[in-house]
Amino acid sequence: MLEHFFGSRTRVTLLKIFFRSPETPLYVRELARMADIQLNAIRREIANLELLRLIKSVPAPADAVTERSKYFCLDMEAPLYQEVQALLIKAELLEEEELIEEIKTRAGAVSLFILTGVFTHVETDTDILLVGKLKPLVIAKIIKRYEKDTGRSIRYTLMDEREFQDRREIGDKFLYAIFEAKHTLVVNNKYNLS
Repeated sequence: MLEHFFGSRTRVTLLKIFFRSPETPLYVRELARMADIQLNAIRREIANLELLRLIKSVPAPADAVTERSKYFCLDMEAPLYQEVQALLIKAELLEEEELIEEIKTRAGAVSLFILTGVFTHVETDTDILLVGKLKPLVIAKIIKRYEKDTGRSIRYTLMDEREFQDRREIGDKFLYAIFEAKHTLVVNNKYNLS
């Protein structure tokens, strides 16, 4: 979505990487690996981001992998810093909404759908809990695409209704940790979770 606004998917990917770790110096080859994009495309967009003064060249860190490489990091004093950061945050929310809708419409018959972990900024053993008659391969593709687009790693748990009920009856610690942590209930078609 943002690539339409910024004119380049590579530029958006780099911005996401830099904004995730604003003070970390990164070199071009490292950025290419992280973004899974060809080196020349990375170099071209680094030049564009430098012209926009969103990133700056910095000295190699003390623990640098290579001293010869040129390192870059986000310029938090840049005139556009706050505006770009706000756009990335809003785009992240829209990407989460798209993920939710895609799971609801393509993942099968979902009877319970809970977001927690990275979505609610708490430490849990999973980020998504899905219960129902699910399509695991479809869900895996949806999650993988979301991870690639956002650069975030997502842990998800799938259960059929029988397993969910059995685990609730025995007081499964994993489930109750999810229920007690901050979470967002997206779909609940049949369960009393209180």
